[in-house]
Amino acid sequence: MLYAYSEWATIMAKQAGKKRKLPAAEMSGKLDIRTVARLANVSIATVSRTINRVSTVNPKMAKRVWEAIEKLDYFPNTQARALVSGRSRLLGLIVSEITNPFFPELIQRFEDIAVEHGYEILIGSTNYDPRRMSLCIRRMLERRAEGVAVMTFGLEKPLLEQLAERNVPLVFVDVGPERPGISLLRVDYRQGIQQGVEHLAALGHRDVAFISGPKRLHSAQSRLTAFTRSLEECGLKVDPAWLVEGDHTMEGGTGAMEQLLKLKRMPTAVMCSNDMTAIGVLHKLYRAGLKVPDDLSVIGFDDIHIAQMTIPPLTTIQMSCFDLARAAVTALRSHREEGLEPQRAYKIPTRLIVRESTGVPKAGTGSRRRPAAKRNAKLVPAG
Repeated sequence: MLYAYSEWATIMAKQAGKKRKLPAAEMSGKLDIRTVARLANVSIATVSRTINRVSTVNPKMAKRVWEAIEKLDYFPNTQARALVSGRSRLLGLIVSEITNPFFPELIQRFEDIAVEHGYEILIGSTNYDPRRMSLCIRRMLERRAEGVAVMTFGLEKPLLEQLAERNVPLVFVDVGPERPGISLLRVDYRQGIQQGVEHLAALGHRDVAFISGPKRLHSAQSRLTAFTRSLEECGLKVDPAWLVEGDHTMEGGTGAMEQLLKLKRMPTAVMCSNDMTAIGVLHKLYRAGLKVPDDLSVIGFDDIHIAQMTIPPLTTIQMSCFDLARAAVTALRSHREEGLEPQRAYKIPTRLIVRESTGVPKAGTGSRRRPAAKRNAKLVPAG
């Protein structure tokens, strides 16, 4: 059964055993800051300061205001709040590609933490397009975002100067301009990738390939460098033929694995620059009639949620979305709020998550290859 707001309010008051007569504005369904002030028995200014989280408000009065807001189911006008307080309490988040599951997971974590601290968020996705990046920045400026986290894992410097010049606090991943109000999230790619290489070496792998991201991205270069150095430290050789450039998509992973399958001498394991690439590799190997990890071990990077559900479940290097989001929000808040000390850099750890896509290599598989003509064909010695 449906009720008008005034009917609902009257019923709820009666059920609670309250004898209070509701204000006329409340009875008519007209809710504003004055209604809240009357119910809380405080001034309009106190309601405004409470909603804007001014620290000097008397705690007892603030408690009455929030109780009144909850009883009335009142939603403050955020635009009006911004005009009064001079603060939008809006944080911007720019990501590379909304269709990559890593980024929705990051957005969710970022929003959870921002809301917990009284902020709203504005999201922009660039899809690696400089024009879209420019539009994202324009939106952030028009909405007067109090800070922007640029989580694109690549720096489009000329465009991002638009934000830096307006003294908007910024957070970048890995690299960024040396300016006040700018913080960096330094991902420790080496830690997790080294663990992955050592894991493969301990299983007996000596022939390991790497599918990178686009080499124009700083993060892709960092992951590739971490891989080659880790191989060398484990006493393993880096074969240039096994270093293939991908594009961080499933299709890119499929295409890169297809290149590796054409080689006369195949690796026994493949490490990928992200999980989407690894999922593409798993798909290509399935279509080629090869089993993971029996014929080839596969390691991803990111640890997106779906990595637990692939067949087999994907061994991967975890770069925690929670750690990234928490550091980003903390950095932006530190440039806007008193009592928080801004830092230039925040370290983001990585670690290996072992599942079922890695195993002991078959004897001699590094010198074998599969004919591309037939699915489920047996591996034969190279000619």
